[in-house]
Amino acid sequence: MTTSGLSEEKQQELLLRERSANSAWKKLARNKSAMLGLVMVAFVVFVSIFGPFFMTKDPAAMDFVNMYVKPGTPGFPLGSDGIGRDVLTRLVYGGRVSLLVAVGGMAVGAVIGILIGLVSGYAGGKVDAVLMRIMDGMSAFPFVLLALMLMTVLGAGMKNVILAIGIASVPGYARMTRGQVLVVKNEEYIKAVKALGASSSRVLFCHLLPNVVSSLIVYATLNVAGAILTEASLSFLGMGITPPQVSWGSILKEGQDCLQTASHVALFSGLAILITVLGFNLLGDGIRDVLDPKMKK
Repeated sequence: MTTSGLSEEKQQELLLRERSANSAWKKLARNKSAMLGLVMVAFVVFVSIFGPFFMTKDPAAMDFVNMYVKPGTPGFPLGSDGIGRDVLTRLVYGGRVSLLVAVGGMAVGAVIGILIGLVSGYAGGKVDAVLMRIMDGMSAFPFVLLALMLMTVLGAGMKNVILAIGIASVPGYARMTRGQVLVVKNEEYIKAVKALGASSSRVLFCHLLPNVVSSLIVYATLNVAGAILTEASLSFLGMGITPPQVSWGSILKEGQDCLQTASHVALFSGLAILITVLGFNLLGDGIRDVLDPKMKK
């Protein structure tokens, strides 16, 4: 990277950022659990994104001649379900949907929650009191229960699942952002910036937000894992992804009725959820240890 056209102060700032990023990566690379989590997440994401391009079967294609075929059968590496659909194909396509829902829900919750937390922590007073009481009311319900209640209002479907998970995620982001802002806003450099006439929006997004983003990255990584479990729970209860779309949760629901005769249907979808959630949790813990060493046990 060339810095010849930049001021000396800017060059030093860029060098410090580059060194900090390199140091963070080296710390993360030394964390074996985090690296294992990164490999697991990378594998699942790669297969979910690119796998469907290599699948020769339609995930909804039925084959009544090959119902409940055992894993390892030619043409059915992971077996088939009760109406002859290839389990491997459905897992790959289901992974794409499950990850899209989880990341989409996380993004919706993060955008809304961070905005609420920034405004609440910075404004204080009545604004803070009103916003936090709303968050308290939402937090009174368990995450999955709140998402389930929202789904009864919104109805089943992928877009509604993303919205429900996103709204249920808002209190967590809002509380974390507010807590960080309450600490950072009393720093001397924030007071100096305000004294120089910086607008509230500039203070919020250019000075406060960058100083709370590290904690939010950790929370977002762990939130994706929770969102995958929530989507699986909603789909398992029949309130999530609807046919012809397929997700790991819907496959798990289909496997419920044939646990005695074809346990592989539920087994492989359960393993996919387990590997992905475990991967995100390990990666999130590793990132937390790097970005916030004070939280390391």
